[in-house]
Amino acid sequence: MPSSVPTFDELIADCTRSAVHLEMRDSYAVDYEEGPFADWKNGFRHDPGADRASWWRPWLDLIQETVGRGVTVRRARIVSEPVSEYTRFLYDGTFTNVAAGEQVRWLPRRRACGIALPGNDFWLFDGRWVHWNHFAGDGSWTGEEVTDAPDSAKLCADAFEAVWARATPHDQYEIY
Repeated sequence: MPSSVPTFDELIADCTRSAVHLEMRDSYAVDYEEGPFADWKNGFRHDPGADRASWWRPWLDLIQETVGRGVTVRRARIVSEPVSEYTRFLYDGTFTNVAAGEQVRWLPRRRACGIALPGNDFWLFDGRWVHWNHFAGDGSWTGEEVTDAPDSAKLCADAFEAVWARATPHDQYEIY
């Protein structure tokens, strides 16, 4: 039985139609990416043509399972240009998200003018549940909040759709 405030795992497991994620930072310092980011800076690159097991991760299994249930999973990233080193790292690995069934688009920050954006990155599940992610100035994760407040869900849905409409699909976006 889910808690009164569902966890991220419960939200994605119970999602039936859509899961959208808006990322708005130019760098993140989340613990689980520390090693892979350092490896990338030292020249390591995943090979899309290699055996999938060489780059497949538990996150990708979750996305593939979610998409397999008929849920549309979309991610939009608002980025400054020229992009940060961290954004280059994300870009280089995004083929894995796409291979798992996630749709990904990129929006240069200069093209986000006029879009009312919430102050924090978020996931929105089935247009109802907002999972906010909070980060410190150095990019470290400081916590999360979950709400089903209709005004928050509407703000996030409207912001995401506006970004999505202006953003470039991953396979067409060129970083500089």
